[in-house]
Amino acid sequence: MSYIEEILTRGRDANPFFRLMGIELGPLGKGVAELSMQVRPDMLNGVGWLQGGLFTALCDEAMALALFTVLDEGEGIATISESTSFLQGIRKGRIKSVGRVVKRGRNVAFLEGIVTNSDEGSCLSETVASFVIMPKRRKE
Repeated sequence: MSYIEEILTRGRDANPFFRLMGIELGPLGKGVAELSMQVRPDMLNGVGWLQGGLFTALCDEAMALALFTVLDEGEGIATISESTSFLQGIRKGRIKSVGRVVKRGRNVAFLEGIVTNSDEGSCLSETVASFVIMPKRRKE
């Protein structure tokens, strides 16, 4: 069973990070994926804001899922590079990330994602990334 099939069948239980962070799956398909999570007190930094790495992590997962929806069977991926611009902080509430495939080449894909405040809809961060696409392994 492919990763995307596992996600569709088992939901967040297919990904240990999703379980740890309480990430919920939204719609996914055709190069787009949506994830959301509740901001919890144990996710805040020392001054009471959501720790910045969690914006990036949620977006990375949404972008990876978006890419998995356009891969051929057996292909794998890994993040090559990623850059996040933090636009606004959040202390409580729910956040949502949408990842989107911008261009899928033979060996590299380019993606973008945003994290928004689910209550207000305001954009909290923007991420761009490139992923390597690894071909299906041949059985020897």
